[in-house]
Amino acid sequence: MENLKRILNDYLNNNEMILNATVSNPRNREKIQKLRIRPVLKKKELFYQAERFVGTKVYHENITPKELPELIAEALTQDFKQLELESQQHKLTVLVSRKGKLTIKEKQKTQQASLQEGDLSHNKQKQYILPQGEPVPFLVELGVQTPDGKIVKAKYDKFRQINRYLEFVRDVLPALSREEGRVINIIDFGCGKSYLTFALYYYLKVMNQYDIRVTGLDLKADVIENCQALADKLGYDGLKFLVGDIGSYNGTDSVDMVVTLHACDTATDYALAKAVRWKADVILSVPCCQHELNKQLFCEELAPLLKYGLIKERMAALMTDAIRANLLEEQGYDTQILEFIDMEHTPKNILIRAVKRNHMKYDAGRKKKEEPGRLEEFLGVTPTLRRLLEEK
Repeated sequence: MENLKRILNDYLNNNEMILNATVSNPRNREKIQKLRIRPVLKKKELFYQAERFVGTKVYHENITPKELPELIAEALTQDFKQLELESQQHKLTVLVSRKGKLTIKEKQKTQQASLQEGDLSHNKQKQYILPQGEPVPFLVELGVQTPDGKIVKAKYDKFRQINRYLEFVRDVLPALSREEGRVINIIDFGCGKSYLTFALYYYLKVMNQYDIRVTGLDLKADVIENCQALADKLGYDGLKFLVGDIGSYNGTDSVDMVVTLHACDTATDYALAKAVRWKADVILSVPCCQHELNKQLFCEELAPLLKYGLIKERMAALMTDAIRANLLEEQGYDTQILEFIDMEHTPKNILIRAVKRNHMKYDAGRKKKEEPGRLEEFLGVTPTLRRLLEEK
């Protein structure tokens, strides 16, 4: 860490401002997910704002430039394994191995970046992955933006949702292989009108030059026809839309990333089981209409709560997703349950994000397999995902 601190101090001592930094790939996702850092001006004095993402909450702290190297080094020592940093003259990437060894890659910029005072506002306008004011072809075609790049007022929530989704995608990029000559295969089950499918393709292919193939799958033939026509119009050759069912789709034997957004009830379970069968590196799932456990749920100890229909319905929905997350952990995935979008916009706002890990020790894996089973027995339920995984 001393070498890293020396590099950062050299930047700051030479009046080279750190433009942004993201410390990610957490050691314990339940403790903290991410740390972002950006410069801010307060009463004409330069500070750095540290933005910590803990669960569904965000905490802010302003520190002096002198404190910045120590903050970043401490974060990489205790909580994270990756740093992406950009200064006015350099780009810096740091990776921490399991044994704590640092790999530092530093790249000199060909042109020094400059900042205006307005860019350092303490209450700076949120910077989205898809920028406001710049036309994005698929957003224009889908009516989210005007041709000059302005966000249509009635579609602003959709714009925020799209960018929130891409933030989740950005966090899992280290799990997607960029091996030369290898195409990353992505399946989007129940893609619907495909705002997020187009966003995923644009972000990975156009903005980050990933070699990808994305397949959107839905049962509505007219919707799929319109989506394919738009993909053809935009020249998105690696984006295809097909009419098909989640459970019966057999169009491939290997998938790197599976997305399933608002698949109704047990359709989510079929998509998750497919993802596990394919050994997908990344799974992103926003479940919908979790009715199955509500019909099965029987637990004498919880009877005083479950006698109220509304309470039972909501508890069953939360239990469904918690069991799904545990079953994915049982299959070797690091799994989180995150808030996808503000509750005020939709109650279906839980996102299950799972990243494949291949380092589970035997004892840890055995424990993970025992825990969901005991919970299911206590609640008196037999989830579809359990049955599908056991069939596998």
